[in-house]
Amino acid sequence: MKTAAEVTNVLICGTGGQGILLASEVLSGAARASGMDIKKSEVHGMAQRGGSVTSHVRFGSRVFSPLIEEGTADVVLGMEQMEGLRWLHYMRVDGTLLIPDIRINPVTVNIGAARYPDVEAGLASRNAPYRVIPALAIARELGNTRVVNLVMLGAASTLMPMIGEQSWMTAIERRVPAKALGVNMEAFERGKACL
Repeated sequence: MKTAAEVTNVLICGTGGQGILLASEVLSGAARASGMDIKKSEVHGMAQRGGSVTSHVRFGSRVFSPLIEEGTADVVLGMEQMEGLRWLHYMRVDGTLLIPDIRINPVTVNIGAARYPDVEAGLASRNAPYRVIPALAIARELGNTRVVNLVMLGAASTLMPMIGEQSWMTAIERRVPAKALGVNMEAFERGKACL
């Protein structure tokens, strides 16, 4: 387990519209509120068309670059199963991959030009440890499927004990609109209970 002095690398990946940027803002804010240096970088791609979106978040006592090198991510936080598989090469050997119970077909699959990959077989062939978080099921129970990102972030927070509980709450309060704060807080707490 890392200490706050060491740099922690978290790659958040998914598709446009899944709240990846909000999740990276909350994570960055929580690390900052816990007194750590933070660097982050986003790649938006074709976000408006459901394209791949990634956010690199690095925090610790001193961080010099915002980009995570391949094979060095402590956590790969996928907001969609295929995207988790796609970005797996960024995870360290002893890292953690979290993926949700969500499968979003790309356009090529919808028009019949490609098949959605067997994600579990792909992960097994790479001998990659992973956990499937029932994020969509939880979000549906809460009555708002837009909070999947906070469910996933809640689960990931359990892998980052160097960030204090109050820091997470402060970061969520600062970045989520007041009218949606309650359901987002509940989503985060429910995600924490998954690991």
